[in-house]
Amino acid sequence: MWLWPERLELPLRWRRPRRIFVNSMSDLFLAEIPEWYLARVWATMQRAHWHTFQVLTKRPERMSRLLRGLGLQDPPLGNVWVGTSIENRRFVHRADHLRRTPAAVRFISAEPLLGPLDNLDLTGVDWLIAGGESGARHRRLELDWVRGLRDRCHAEEVACGRHSSAHPESPAHRGKPWA
Repeated sequence: MWLWPERLELPLRWRRPRRIFVNSMSDLFLAEIPEWYLARVWATMQRAHWHTFQVLTKRPERMSRLLRGLGLQDPPLGNVWVGTSIENRRFVHRADHLRRTPAAVRFISAEPLLGPLDNLDLTGVDWLIAGGESGARHRRLELDWVRGLRDRCHAEEVACGRHSSAHPESPAHRGKPWA
């Protein structure tokens, strides 16, 4: 694993507002990421208030504990969205940790969606995005799983969206809108 502290202030040079997916190829809340580094990341996001930063993790327990313990989101930064990945019902507990995380916007990435999420509690969630796997050996995405999430989001007034999926009948392949 590599840390690039010299790159942390790069967003401060970008004058035009951007949506920035923080650490998109890894997980900012890996145990190996030191607290001082997280504090520097948060300091940059606070200073670069004209950007929107999306932070996605499969480790919402550590995210919640550190953001509360280090006071990094006290008060929550309005330009920082925090989220967690939930692929199937085995991981819906991650939403509980996400709810305990101080944040202006909380989101769930149901990607790749590998099973129905009927027991997912959307309380305190602002946005959900769903999608399937891609690639030659992708696992099948059942459209009923996606439709179920979409319908629940609409009923609970949670913003929702989708990524294209590997399913040949998906709206992305047929040119049909999500809603």
